[in-house]
Amino acid sequence: SRLLRAPRAALWRAWTEPSLLKEWWCPKPWTTEVRAFDLLPGAPRPRSEIRVVAAMSGGVDSSVVAALLKYAGYDVVGVTLQLYDHGAALKKQGACCAGQDIHDARRVADALNIPHYVLDYESRFRQQVMEDFADTYLKGSTPIPCVRCNQTVKFKDLLATARDLGAEAMVTGHYIRREVNASGVAELARAADPDRDQSYFLFATTREQLDFLRFPLGGMHKPDVRRAASALGLAVAAKPDSQDICFVPAGKYSDIVEKLRPGAAGAGDIVHMDGRVLGRHEGVIRYTIG
Repeated sequence: SRLLRAPRAALWRAWTEPSLLKEWWCPKPWTTEVRAFDLLPGAPRPRSEIRVVAAMSGGVDSSVVAALLKYAGYDVVGVTLQLYDHGAALKKQGACCAGQDIHDARRVADALNIPHYVLDYESRFRQQVMEDFADTYLKGSTPIPCVRCNQTVKFKDLLATARDLGAEAMVTGHYIRREVNASGVAELARAADPDRDQSYFLFATTREQLDFLRFPLGGMHKPDVRRAASALGLAVAAKPDSQDICFVPAGKYSDIVEKLRPGAAGAGDIVHMDGRVLGRHEGVIRYTIG
């Protein structure tokens, strides 16, 4: 990859002078990626006067977004959320917004020389995501906490904070495309990388939120993002992707529900609709419809 061999200064020039991008890195169509980093097309002010908040999870995707925006000339402010118990987080790898991830996000921000804030959203996260997670299991349904987190904590509370910081846009490392239709209305579209597409997790994003959000990686593929991280010298270039639900240790959902709702794991009878007892269960939270 020529991107991997490109010196950092040349990368900066490529992203601040789009005509040079094709010389260093040629994804197809290359203009898609250039447009993705032109956050406010037609803005009369220089990019250095446009503040954007980069939501930094500590992973490679959001780190690359922050770096490329910095080199593109924007006034970038990095923000990382502490979402749950920091002591437990330090022992939990492979989940976003854990202790190590906060440390990694800060390291990247320091290397880029951008301001970085860690916001304690633990109580909000517990109320809006974890409590809902437990109650949904108790109802016999299967929750999707990442969707709930995007609906509330990230794309509601964090957006408000970004505006308070004077930002004109908030960017994330999600793999989804934001497109503006012929009527000038922002819409969501699937990412160019079908293996990384996150449109399912962001289906509840509102038009008002979309007016403020930007997703620069929507037109890129994951291997290109990792190559960009290496070329930019980011310490997280080889960091594994997050896989787990961040607040579920060892993947045992029932333990979290039992902790939040003591007694919820009590055993009981499995009863047929005609009243016959068919057997015993080990707690309704261990079962779901389907």
